[in-house]
Amino acid sequence: MKIYSEIFDVVPNDLDNLNHVNNIRYVEWIQDISKKHWAQVTSREIQESMIWVVRNHNITYHKSAVLGNTINISTYIKSNNGPISTRIVEIKNNNTDELLVKAVTEWCLLDSKTFRPKRVPKEIQALFL
Repeated sequence: MKIYSEIFDVVPNDLDNLNHVNNIRYVEWIQDISKKHWAQVTSREIQESMIWVVRNHNITYHKSAVLGNTINISTYIKSNNGPISTRIVEIKNNNTDELLVKAVTEWCLLDSKTFRPKRVPKEIQALFL
């Protein structure tokens, strides 16, 4: 499996009224890292012919991140079944390596012209394994 990751700092706009990272921000990070991974691994031609939509997010919040924390977010594809790809995203405190959030997301692959589900081609699966 090929892991894609990024490191960044928590900034004021990431916080909620409790001065923790807002849950909605975590969802945005989960979606953003997934899209960046797809864009990094695939060609423009592939990106123009196929699109992904979220079918299901299962997010477990373990600890809170706060202003000034450095975040390490990583993602990989766990499995593919027909048009469904199961992606894991882990968000950790980069300084302590503590797991803050773990997400298991089912993404559905669609044909970009018809918007109909499309089996994940073996060539695409191979790019992420």
